[in-house]
Amino acid sequence: MLDKARGLAVDEVIVDLEDSVRPEQKDEARQTAVTALSSGGWAARSVTVRVNAPATEWCRPDVGAVVEAGKGELACLVVPKVEDGGDLEAVDRILDEVAGDHESGRPIGLEALIETAAGLQAVDRIAEASPRLEALILGPADLAASLGLPEAESVEAEEARWHFARWKLLVAARSAGCQAIDGPFLNIDDADGLRRSAAAARVLGYDGKWALHPRQVDSLHELFTPTAEEVDRAAAVVDALRRTGSPGAQELDGEMIDEASLKRADQLLARARAAEAMPAASDEA
Repeated sequence: MLDKARGLAVDEVIVDLEDSVRPEQKDEARQTAVTALSSGGWAARSVTVRVNAPATEWCRPDVGAVVEAGKGELACLVVPKVEDGGDLEAVDRILDEVAGDHESGRPIGLEALIETAAGLQAVDRIAEASPRLEALILGPADLAASLGLPEAESVEAEEARWHFARWKLLVAARSAGCQAIDGPFLNIDDADGLRRSAAAARVLGYDGKWALHPRQVDSLHELFTPTAEEVDRAAAVVDALRRTGSPGAQELDGEMIDEASLKRADQLLARARAAEAMPAASDEA
């Protein structure tokens, strides 16, 4: 899996040391991650590692090992099961102790997985807990277990019950200036279900969604990339408002636009520029 991941031209690759690894294999998995990180040659824009939760015995060894191995290549640590600001502060302190010269002028970031009832309740405080925080990520599988939710009867039912959680996480992320990322769609054989799940997050304004398998990547990239029509409209809004030298309200093709329209247009164009730099991932990876 790590060999395949190395060649994926995606926004981010996450090397996992947490839920996918049995307790008796933690040390072996950490060493495997260290070898992969130190080898370099990743096609992804950024390489991150999901370490074990701060309350576990494995968190500090995880952080120390991957920071040393990743040197300038490690962009972020994904912190799982974050339930209060103290969890992020704990990892932040470990990073301050072990990072040193390995940060190369760019601090190693943190991404917080919100996947318990306590974490969702405290997400506002979590979002403000560390200056290293770059993203809040919804973890629906563990959150469903934490909330005691039964299996949903359909994709539509599954997506409907996450609306509140997605909205709450989004508001916290935007208030703190962070990205909001949706968790993975677990059925890797259900391409239509993946698209419906991603669309539900995208319409709320989420920045992206985790993929579990390479064949999910192209669909997610397409769904989170602005369309040509959206780009043309945003460019027209920017041109109309900046041409006059004033963001005051005016009409464009029968629609009233103003400063808020300009902000949204700038955001969409920035997203489009970022997407243009990303080649498609191969289904064969």
